[in-house]
Amino acid sequence: TPLVAMMIPVIRDLAKSCRLPATKLYIPLSYSSILGGTCTLIGTSTNLVVAGMVMSAIEHGGGENSTLREIGLFDLSWVGVPIAVVGIAFIMLTSRWLLPSPREATGIDQLRRRFGAEFRVDAGGKLVGSRLGDTGFLDAPDFTLNSIERSADGEVALAPDTVLQADDVLCVSAIAEALPGLWRAEGLTPFMESGRLGSKRYKHSLVEVVVSRRASFIGRNLGDPAEDSPYKSNLLAASRGGMPVPGRLRDIVIQAGDIVVGEVDDSFFYVNRNEVEFALTRRLTGARIQRREKAAAATLITVGMVLVTAFGWLSMLNAALLASGLMIMTGCLTLRAAGRSVEFSTLVVIASAIGLESAVTGSGLSDIIAGFLQSIGGEDPRIALAAVFIGCIVLDTLITNVASAVFMFPIALAMAGSLDVDFMPFAVTLMVGASCSFISPMGYQTNLMVYAPGGYSFMDYVRIGLPLTIVVGAVTLFLTPMIYPF
Repeated sequence: TPLVAMMIPVIRDLAKSCRLPATKLYIPLSYSSILGGTCTLIGTSTNLVVAGMVMSAIEHGGGENSTLREIGLFDLSWVGVPIAVVGIAFIMLTSRWLLPSPREATGIDQLRRRFGAEFRVDAGGKLVGSRLGDTGFLDAPDFTLNSIERSADGEVALAPDTVLQADDVLCVSAIAEALPGLWRAEGLTPFMESGRLGSKRYKHSLVEVVVSRRASFIGRNLGDPAEDSPYKSNLLAASRGGMPVPGRLRDIVIQAGDIVVGEVDDSFFYVNRNEVEFALTRRLTGARIQRREKAAAATLITVGMVLVTAFGWLSMLNAALLASGLMIMTGCLTLRAAGRSVEFSTLVVIASAIGLESAVTGSGLSDIIAGFLQSIGGEDPRIALAAVFIGCIVLDTLITNVASAVFMFPIALAMAGSLDVDFMPFAVTLMVGASCSFISPMGYQTNLMVYAPGGYSFMDYVRIGLPLTIVVGAVTLFLTPMIYPF
């Protein structure tokens, strides 16, 4: 889920800059993350819940006819990695025909407000020495490069062979949604920097403000220094009447109703708490600068967590808690960010699902369903394995993936016990079946996350999700008994 949340803006920018159809990218993003989650025990919460229920069953005796053992970090990998490879290959080969084509833009989409913005090419940045045609600035779908100002030569030609130099100023016309991408692009900074923002850029955010009629700076030029102003900001863009104001930003005379986008720190929201100068203020979503100085430490801690778990030196829970503490101690993660990252709704769903599992087991419902399924399949454990997988897929479309795994767990455990076979192939099939929710947008959270950005309908998921589910099921039912015999 966090991986897909991080990649959605990347996919959006990739589709725009490379002129790729976004409808062909968002569902593959969700499905690939789901397939990747089947590769290790920590790939998804469903795997951890099933492993936890196996440990609980072991502690309570495990049943008379079932062989249970603790599930290791990479036990699922022997089946999950081939499933991921085959599944992603299937998506790559068939998405051209099974995924929808881009839909026509509506009149509302075409009437969005545009801003005039200016960005400087950083000296020593990655854009210095780049050909303009290689940057994607000339054919970007959500902004237009109007001119390039160079102090020595004045305005330079907008040709693909033009080479960018340090301190070049890119003057663009852009919609509001394009500004965060330009702002956080490596090698670009706002041209109108005030020098008053002393904090690191990753602590800043973008705001869109409407100048009120009571604003004290009406009649001034945007480029005029205002030493008496309590606001600390770097100006990015301005719009008047829904269109960019003609001329350079520094020469614009501020009027009531002008809309300005600026880079600010948290003090801005405190100073502007009474909204005297601005009639309306809102943050631009998706506007955050990446922190790179802690990347090595975060990577080392994550790899260390996986290694100590793989070698059995610590349990998964203790290793995760230790890694989280180290992330906070080394500054890779703030306490506020750690608190926001806790998905309390997911915890409630998991807790409720575990209560459902106890009810299904205690009431005897699991034995009844297991007996019914066994009467259909007879004494063939492969058919029982297929019944578990199909049961997970059906429940995925009706309830959450975690709830479907918890509901099917006692049924699978009872079937393995009545057949007097090892439970391990059932546990692996249960984790794969409950995780691989491709048919419905409601089956998995990542499917819902890409639903709106991709502009999909329910049948778009069915069209590609149903055959993908059949492929994944076939690979699972073929490999699992071979790697973990009954």
